This record gives sequence, structure tokens and C-alpha cells, in this order.
Amino acid sequence: MPRLSTILLVLCLPAARAGSQAPAPYRNATLPIEARVGDLLGRMTLEEKFWQLFMIPGSLDDSTHDYSHGAFGLQISTSTGGARGHAERINAIQRYFVERSRLRIPIIAFEEALHGLAREGATVFPQAIALAATWDTGLMDRVALASARETGSRGIRQVLSPVVNLATDVRWGRVEETYGEDPFLAARMAAAFVAPFERSGIITTPKHFVANVGEGGRDSYPIDLSPRLLEELHFPPFRSALMAGARSVMTAYNSVDGSPASQNRVLLDSVLKGAWGFKGFVISDAAATGGAIVLHHTEASTATAARHALESGLDVIFQSSWEQHRSWLTAFRNSTISDSVINKAVARVLRAKFELGLFERPYATPDSAAHWNGHAEHRALAREAARASLVLLRNEGQVLPLGSRYRSIAVIGTDAVEARLGGYSGPGIRPVSILDGIRERAGTGATVGYAPGPGRFATMPVPVPAGQLALRAEYFDNITFAGAPRVSRTDSMVDFRWTFNAPARGIPTDWYSVRWTGTLSLPPGLSRRIGVEGTDGYRLWLDGTLLIDNWKKQSYGTRMVEAPLPAGSRHDIRLEYFETTGNARVRLVWDGDAPDPGSAAIDSAVALARGSDVAVVVAGIEEGEFRDRARLSLPGRQEDLIRVVAATGRPVVVVLVGGSAITMSGWLDAVDGVLLAWYPGEQGGHAVADVLFGDANPAGRLPVTFPMAEGQLPLSYNHKPTGRGDDYLDLSGQPLFPFGFGLSYATFVYSDLRITPGEIGPAARAEVRLRVRNTGTRPGDEVVQLYLRDVLASVARPVLMLAGFQRIHLGPGEEREVSFALGPEQLRMLDADMRWVVEPGTFRVLVGGSSRDIRLRGDLVVR
Repeated sequence: MPRLSTILLVLCLPAARAGSQAPAPYRNATLPIEARVGDLLGRMTLEEKFWQLFMIPGSLDDSTHDYSHGAFGLQISTSTGGARGHAERINAIQRYFVERSRLRIPIIAFEEALHGLAREGATVFPQAIALAATWDTGLMDRVALASARETGSRGIRQVLSPVVNLATDVRWGRVEETYGEDPFLAARMAAAFVAPFERSGIITTPKHFVANVGEGGRDSYPIDLSPRLLEELHFPPFRSALMAGARSVMTAYNSVDGSPASQNRVLLDSVLKGAWGFKGFVISDAAATGGAIVLHHTEASTATAARHALESGLDVIFQSSWEQHRSWLTAFRNSTISDSVINKAVARVLRAKFELGLFERPYATPDSAAHWNGHAEHRALAREAARASLVLLRNEGQVLPLGSRYRSIAVIGTDAVEARLGGYSGPGIRPVSILDGIRERAGTGATVGYAPGPGRFATMPVPVPAGQLALRAEYFDNITFAGAPRVSRTDSMVDFRWTFNAPARGIPTDWYSVRWTGTLSLPPGLSRRIGVEGTDGYRLWLDGTLLIDNWKKQSYGTRMVEAPLPAGSRHDIRLEYFETTGNARVRLVWDGDAPDPGSAAIDSAVALARGSDVAVVVAGIEEGEFRDRARLSLPGRQEDLIRVVAATGRPVVVVLVGGSAITMSGWLDAVDGVLLAWYPGEQGGHAVADVLFGDANPAGRLPVTFPMAEGQLPLSYNHKPTGRGDDYLDLSGQPLFPFGFGLSYATFVYSDLRITPGEIGPAARAEVRLRVRNTGTRPGDEVVQLYLRDVLASVARPVLMLAGFQRIHLGPGEEREVSFALGPEQLRMLDADMRWVVEPGTFRVLVGGSSRDIRLRGDLVVR
């Protein structure tokens, strides 16, 4: 395979003429798509069919990678030249497939676009959870359309978005990627995201099918949910996305009812393609198909995993590198996958490519990519969306807005300068930090000082760095160091997490021992304590002396010892470790005897706050994919920082950066204001300043419930009635901040609820009307929320269900009528026989400003 530069030169030459022979029917755009699919399918070899079912990140840069048989699609990295260069690079790669592969089948270039295209030069909008917090589907539609313009202009024709899993447990590290805990809100937001992309000729891929968070809030944990719960809670956002036009679905890593989601026949064949009539294609998550072999242990080989996945309804195998195709292609060649199964999957892919018009219009227009990516309108929209997403959680004494009351402002915290954008994002275009936003807005009207504080991370212990170690590692395929090591190598440091993988080739994942021997050098100027962090058992020697003997298997922890480690010294070291069950973690760590740098940073921040009129503490959390949280408090010493800054007596506003719930019991009552910024996108600094100073009125509302403590989890507003009560011996069962909560600088009064007609048949509709008045002195948005409660049903129903919402803007003193329609879509339920019905009875209609702040109520009777 020639390199890309060589291909570009070749492609500049005139193409060979096809002769007088008429083009193949599949090249004829006037024929029906099904006829074109059938013709092309009949011309394909097994290897060509396989490559249409195989997607990877890749390019033509490596001459050893042979793409002559085609490919489903590639995730193509950017190079120099920004958006224009990316479009040109995608065009060049596409040109190879269109002009040089045997059947000239174009590829689908794909990418992530959760909140903006995840590539350099693209606009980064607020994270998905923040967009959900706007409770504004019209705004979501505009954000999605802008993202689609930037994406499609580069030649990218599929996005691996949106995430429509429900955030049923806020310990999950991927809550930030979701639209929250409620199926109705998530379904509305999913549809608003999907429709603009699909209208723009870009395939969307709602994921991860299905229920990607399990017990304990852990990512991809096994799901054993009843069919009722799947239908009522987890399926609606996926159905909504498909009804909005989504042409692809991604499966989850986890198992569902004992079967891996990537080969779950009930989910993929019976539900998705059967009951729902889905005509698009199903892809696995990256490397998930092999998870049946190495994680779930339900398959003995790649061949059987491939066969069972395709027979169960998977169409496309998504892997992480070109080299991985070998085992899957061998599986296709050697397995007993029927031709009909393969052909059905390939047909779904080809149909999508014909629908996209790729055979007639395979190339992007680089000028368009340069025009739309980072367009001024998109950056302005990013700021508007960020403003709309911010949630005001506390405002004691009307500390906000700051206005022009304060002549000096202390801004404290590393999150004030980092401008974090959240998971699955590109680098953004000149992201605006919160500190820069505040300074620009304050102008000459106030002095703005900054102190970093202690940051989000506890400073010690830390892994001993590579530069201080010289280690020989010996890996044994037993737990007693018996015989010769199976693998010997040099390890630069000891900082390993072997979860579902083995430490080395030829070593079992759950039965091994490791010995590291070598030297440890101390840097000048500082002595150290040393220790081991990880899953036991381990033992550590220094200069021949056994310092730590934890040769047992019990749990996880850190053991530190005082040792003679003067600055600049050199020592012999030996660390031994064994593992008997897998899922291992081991680190050689040290700390110093110098004063904790976090203490000095806190002292500096306190001094700045004491000398200022008001303090804005910007604090954040750590989370992400495979980064679930056992604790929901602010990490590191940030809570200490907030408490001591508040103790200065100055007004304190805390701005929170993160994509999920945060517990606040240790400091909430000590501060005056709390503003939840989420990950507000590249214009987030300006948006936060707009709200802090009162140029914008906050109206974001929580799409997830904030608990008081982790022991309340999982905690969702729409649970079913309990057999007793909700409370604990030592704590209420009520949330810290409920679903739908958010404050405003304005006040709103609800009145005059009318439900007409008051009685309807099971197939009829009623209209709910009410009036909302802004009784404050500032213009602002209110999110009017309508909930239902089924008073008496044949099976248990949620205590509360969101059934409608509207975000409206009202000037001071302005009043508006708001209306909602209620019909079978909102009133239906699964009866005892798992049939969707609208049962006769009374439905309580509840309207207010959150799931706990109900202002008006009435009854609707179904005859």
C-alpha cells in the first residue's frame, strides 16, 4: 500500500477510461436503492464484504495497511491546515477508495460529536449534560445544526453521538455525556440532536444500547433489569432518536440479562430490528465484540464471537486498529457464518452509503469547511448555550448578581484558568477561562486578583517517577516465582493497572507474580517516605531490609514507611507482587517531608480573599469514561479551601465545574452563592461572567438529582412507591437539590390552571393551560414543568413523571399563558401483560418550577 503522499501524486494523473462498456447498475443513480444494493452485493467477494463490516480509526499513512478491498469507514485524524486541511485529507483518502479500490465503494468518515465535532478547529459547545440543563429543545436543535455544518463540511458522514443512556446513578463517570436521569427529557433532547444531523446528511449513532451504567454507578457493569424497566425507562430515548431519523445504533460494553450487548439477540434482533422495525445498521462499541471472549467469558474464540454477534443482529465490528482486522477476517473465513447473515449486514451498510449519496458526491468542499468551522455565529451560539445551561443553586442575601457593588474580586481555584471542556471534545477555538471572562467583564470597574489554591488533586503520595528508577522486571505465570520468568523486561516505573488485560504476553490475567529489582535514586534537596499503593499482596525491600510485608490478598490501600532516604542518596530496591483473581493495581509511591504545598496555596488564597470585597471560588471534580466516583465530594483539598475562605467573613460565591452531582454538606451553609457551570464549552468563561455580573439571568435546571450523601444513591425523582418510607435512620431520603431545580434573579408566579376537557377517552387529548407572571424587576427565563401522577393503576407507577416542559422568556411584570397537550403518549403504561394501554382512572396534573416545587395541581379523568 503506497503512502498518502504517493497516492496524492498518482491521483493527479488522468484516470484510465472504463471503455465503452455501460456502467454497472449499482453506479446508476436513477435506479432504486434496493436494486443498486442487490447488484453491488452480488459482485462482492467475502473479503470485500468483511471490510464493509469493519470500522477503525485509520488513514493511508502506513504503507503496510492494505485497504484495497475497501472499508466501512475510517476515523481520520486531523493534520496541519485546520478544518480545510482536515477536509482535504479526508478527500484524499476517500479518493483512493472511490478511484482505486476494485468496486470503488466510498467509505463513511466518522467521528465523535457529542457537543461539537471532536477535532481541532471545530467549535466546542457546552457538554451534553449542560445542554440538557437548558431544558430548551429549540436551542439544542440550533447547536446540533451548527455542529452538523462543521462536521459535514469536512466530509465526515457519521457521528458516534448522542449518548442517550440515562444517568440513573450520579456516581457514573459518564453522566456528563448524557441528558440526565429522566426518559422524557432525554428523549426530547435526543430527538432535537438527531434531526438536524440527519437532515444534513450525517448519520447519527445513539448509544450505548442499552443501560450502560450498573450497580454502584459503575461503567459497563452487568445489567439485569426487567423487561418492564427497560421498556419504561431505558428504551424511550433510543426510540425517540430513531423516530427522529437516526440510522445507526451503537451497542454497549455491558452484558444485559447475561448476554453481551453486542451479541444480544433479544435487544438487537427481537427489539431493535423486529419490534421497532429499525432499517439502519448496528455497530459495536470500540473492541466490544471481543469483550465476549476476554471480559464476559461467554465465547471461546473470535470465530464464534463474530458468528453469534452477526446472527444476533450486529452489523459492523468497530475495532481500535488496522492490525485487529486479521483475527476478525480469519473468523469470517473460517467460521460458519451463513451467507444470508453476512449479506443482510452488508446490505444495511450499502443502503446507508447509497442514501447518503456517497457514490455520486463522495467529496467535501474544503472552502466550506474553512468557512463553517469556528464560524462567528457558532461561537456566539456557544456563548448563548452556555449562559442558558448555568444553574443557580444558592443565592443567600442576593449576593448575585455582583453588578458593580464590589471594587475588588478574588478569583480562586485552578478551574478558573483551565477552561476544561469535558469528555469527548476537541481542543476548542481559543477557549475562554472563567478568570479571563471575569476580568474582561469587570474591566476597569473592579480589581480582579487570582490565586490557584490547592487544585483538584491531593499532592501525595505520587508514583516514583521514571527518572529516579532503574528496574528489571520479571513476570512469572505462577504466584510463587517458581521456575524461570515467562517474561523479562525493563520497566521505567511501577504504576500499573491490569484490569481486563494481562501484565505481559503469555501471562494469565488472574494468576501471576512479578519481581522488580534495581536502584532508586533520590533527587537533591528533599528526603522522602516510600510505600506501595494497590491491591495486596506485595512486599518491599530497601538495601536488603524488608520494609513492607503485605503478602496477603484482602483489599486495596496504601502503606507508607519512614525510611533512611536522604536527598541525593542511591539505594537498592526490590518490590514483589502476586495476583490470584485479576483486576490488579500496583504503584511504587513516595512523598516528601517538606510542608504540604496545598497548605501554602490555601494560605495564599485566604490572604487574597481577606483583602478583597468578594471571593469567587471555582472548584471542580474529576470524572469521565472508566472514571466512576465512589465519593461525590469535591476532590483534593477544595472543600478545606472553601471553608477557610468563607471564614474570612467576605461574601463567597462558589462556581462548580463538572458534569454530575456534587455533595456539599461540608461547606454549603458557609457560602452565599453557588453557580453550577458544568463544562460550559469554549465560550464558558464569558457565559459565567455574564451570569455572575447580571448581564444574563440564570435559568438552567438540573437534569439529575443531587443527593445529600452517597448513601442515598441511586436517587431519582421518578422512582416507584416504596413498601415503607424513603428515609434513613441517620438521614432524610430527600435530595439536596431536586430534579428540575434552579434559581433565578427574577421571581415567577403561577396561576389559573385549566384542564380541558376534564374527562377524555383513552385515545383522546386534553389541553392544560396556566398563566405565568414575572413579578421581579429583571427579565428572565422560567422553565415550566408539568408532571403526572397516576392516582390508581393496575401495576405500580412512578410517584412522579415528567410529561411536558417549556422554557419561556418574560420581562418584568409580563404574564403569559402556557399550554401543554396530554394524550396517549403521556398517559400510557405497560399493564400486567406488558401491553401498552391507557387505563381508565384519574391522573393528577402537577405544574411547577421543579419536581419538588409544585405550584398548581388538578385532575384529568380518563373514562
